[in-house]
Amino acid sequence: MKSLQDCANERVLIIDGAMGTMIQRYKLQEADYRGTRFADYHMDLKGNNDLLNLTQPQIIEAIHKEYLEAGADIIETNTFSSTSIAMADYDMQALAYELNVAAARLAKKAAAEYTAKNPDKPRFVAGAIGPLNKTLSLSPDVNNPGYRSVSFDEVADAYAEQIKGLSDGGADILLIETIFDTLNCKAAIYAIKKYFRESGKPELPIMISGTITDASGRTLSGQTLEAFYISVMHANPFSIGLNCALGGQQMRPYVEELSNIASCYVSCYPNAGLPNAFGEYDEEPEDTACIIEDFASSGFVNIVGGCCGTTPDHIRHIAQHVKKIAPRRKPELTDTLA
Repeated sequence: MKSLQDCANERVLIIDGAMGTMIQRYKLQEADYRGTRFADYHMDLKGNNDLLNLTQPQIIEAIHKEYLEAGADIIETNTFSSTSIAMADYDMQALAYELNVAAARLAKKAAAEYTAKNPDKPRFVAGAIGPLNKTLSLSPDVNNPGYRSVSFDEVADAYAEQIKGLSDGGADILLIETIFDTLNCKAAIYAIKKYFRESGKPELPIMISGTITDASGRTLSGQTLEAFYISVMHANPFSIGLNCALGGQQMRPYVEELSNIASCYVSCYPNAGLPNAFGEYDEEPEDTACIIEDFASSGFVNIVGGCCGTTPDHIRHIAQHVKKIAPRRKPELTDTLA
């Protein structure tokens, strides 16, 4: 079977779209989130989408298959918040490892089914590692800028548990995504390197995807895109990219900048435009696909897909629009010390 590297050299790869957008379509209620296992749980659980890996696995698997059917080469596990730190909001810290194992197995099952249908187009599972609901670079107390609600070691330990679960569940790639604080990302990188060094397992490819939050071109913690890239390039990632916060049109100059400086593959999965007054996304699949096609034909990208508001229809259109476009060529690195 072709490797991820082989596929990336051949064509622009497609990553899936939004998980939350698809879950919302099911209009799940409190009882659906609880299932039988958590029927008597002491807190409200509606909105804990990652818990559905355990209570409604058939829904998560169905969503994965919709994206695979649409043409996704890479599907993300439903684990954006599956760390002990994020799960503390629901007093479910103890479930973190189990959530990641279950999510990776669900995605792997769906991916294997579609790879078997067409071995020339293997499908891969990216273990989704979210940015956390606590930040290492910014104080949550406006009156005490030096205060932090979490330490680097606590963040690294939480990520390590998630990484072990994703690896044990069969993920092919680890995707650190929607990064607004590079220090959180560095804790995740540290945890990945430490886990594979100590476990003796072969290290999985790392995808890193940051988020530019506004027209300043900076992350929320204040870094420019180039500074962000330089801060994480020591991880030797498979790809570096951008997702979330902006629509494709707003993201274009930053994707172009990244393509000019990155020595690895470049990814981009924007939102379906900017949210409307109700927080919903209106950009039609064809419109998103045309924007992504421009990125691809301009030689900016190797991996494309969608973030908030995108659906299998968006992914289907994107896949059609880029299927005949050659992927961005990685630059040849030269020894500047020679």
